[in-house]
Amino acid sequence: MTEWELTATTVYCDAVDEEVTLIVNRDGTSRCTWYHKYAGSGKDSARNERQLRQTGCKGADCPRVIQYRDSLING
Repeated sequence: MTEWELTATTVYCDAVDEEVTLIVNRDGTSRCTWYHKYAGSGKDSARNERQLRQTGCKGADCPRVIQYRDSLING
């Protein structure tokens, strides 16, 4: 089992054309803070959904998040 609780890194994401933070928890769950920010619900949900579509953000299926998570878990 890993010795850490949570780890994060900041990478450039060409899909959204800015730096994003990727977070991986000890249990293997992972997320991108940019996606988390814009995928939320509430009064801006229509604007957020439109922004996600326009950028090409893949959310939970993002290869950057998956690759970072897998590299940590597999050592």
